[in-house]
Amino acid sequence: MKNGSIHISKDIFEKYEAVIGLEVHVQLSTVTKAFSSDSARYGSRPNNNISPVSLALPGALPVTNKEIIRSAVKLGLALGCNIIKENYFDRKNYFYADLPKGYQITQDNQPVCLGGRLKITLSDGKEKDVILNRIHMEEDAGKSIHDLDDVYSLIDLNRAGIPLLEVVSEPVLQSGEEAAVYFSELRKLVRYLGICDGNLEEGSMRCDANISVRLKGEQQLGKRCEVKNLNSVKNLQKAIDYEILRQISVIEAGGVIEQNTLNFDAATGLTSPLRTKEMANDYRYFPEPDLLPLVITEDYISAVKKSMPALPNELFELFTTEFQLPEYDAKVLTSERETAEYFLSTVKYTKNYKAASNWIMGTIRSYLNDKGINFDEFTVDSEQIAAIINLIDEGSLNNSQAKETLFVYLTKYPQKSVCELILELNLSIDKDNTQLEEYVDSVLSIFADKVKQYHNGKKGVLGLFMGEIMKVSKGKIDPKQANKILLEKIDRLK
Repeated sequence: MKNGSIHISKDIFEKYEAVIGLEVHVQLSTVTKAFSSDSARYGSRPNNNISPVSLALPGALPVTNKEIIRSAVKLGLALGCNIIKENYFDRKNYFYADLPKGYQITQDNQPVCLGGRLKITLSDGKEKDVILNRIHMEEDAGKSIHDLDDVYSLIDLNRAGIPLLEVVSEPVLQSGEEAAVYFSELRKLVRYLGICDGNLEEGSMRCDANISVRLKGEQQLGKRCEVKNLNSVKNLQKAIDYEILRQISVIEAGGVIEQNTLNFDAATGLTSPLRTKEMANDYRYFPEPDLLPLVITEDYISAVKKSMPALPNELFELFTTEFQLPEYDAKVLTSERETAEYFLSTVKYTKNYKAASNWIMGTIRSYLNDKGINFDEFTVDSEQIAAIINLIDEGSLNNSQAKETLFVYLTKYPQKSVCELILELNLSIDKDNTQLEEYVDSVLSIFADKVKQYHNGKKGVLGLFMGEIMKVSKGKIDPKQANKILLEKIDRLK
């Protein structure tokens, strides 16, 4: 086994097991910050979204943004957590240049959610329940910038006070792959719930990974190291895989793992110490005196539950049972909320569920990829796609022309109806079998030698015949009907 500059034999690697827990910070898509009316918008000019509350000026008092409570309850319900009815905020004290108050408002002893689980499916098809410890609400710190000046570090406090949910798993993950799949599934879930945009490039989700190793069969946990601020699935997996090998190599060499906070360098694939790992008592937690305890009622929880959309696992079950789609289709369609919603909207107008799935996964997805846009930017109404599917099923429209011509024009003129465009483009199929038979006769007479080959067992020439029939008819035929007439006529020529 190897990673970066570390090489370990497979036999040595398999003596150990990794124990991994993740702390995922989910940045909430609220309009304002967690405890002030400052804008939470990403991309503003540095230090533009600040106020006396963000800067912790004397006399400025925080007020809880009710949307962070709603988001926390949503996520807790989706993950099967126990929603804590009475909870409060705490102060976590530490001193960084980008933390203007000198403390972070967070939750320690009484978080909003306890327990819960998230099911993941690994690449080999195995399923695993990732058990959660808690979800708590907190605010983000500002941002230190070290590469814009040769002498000074710069501070941008726009992010200070941005609302976060921290989702803390139990130490039940055992590999970089498991952690990456879990992180991806959690990202999909918060995007479905509409509480986070999941934009990893903007830091909307970041992850700290607590990693230790021990000999298989051991009960006692090894010394753990925490790799901070991983904000991509790829880097999360790479950092964990490297750190597992690093710790094994240290132990095998007779060394001792030091409990450090680590940085991961994506360019080199290596971890390096940032500082000694802090313990809980280093933060001197105590209840936040400027915020009242929160009381969450059953009525509030019920109202939030009713407002929640169908979740990916529920839709997967619906798509594979009621709509009889293959598991592969259901997995692709539920990968994003917008894709699933577009499919559900399409099948309101057509009963050909598989065709709807094929159009979304094939023609439409290819178009979106080519244009570099998402489903929420797609301008063709789902009812239009359903109309195309129904016309093909009725034999009134050719499948290839629908995809190659009609769909292209529909993306350019989405305000026009399918029927309008079919008339304008002269795409309607000629259902006059007399004309179709003439096309077939013409092709068979031109390729008389191929007819003999067909009768001698070379059945592949049927594709040639159909291709030529499509050419002479300019695609304005029903391929099924054409194939039927072709087989009848070719058999008569024996």
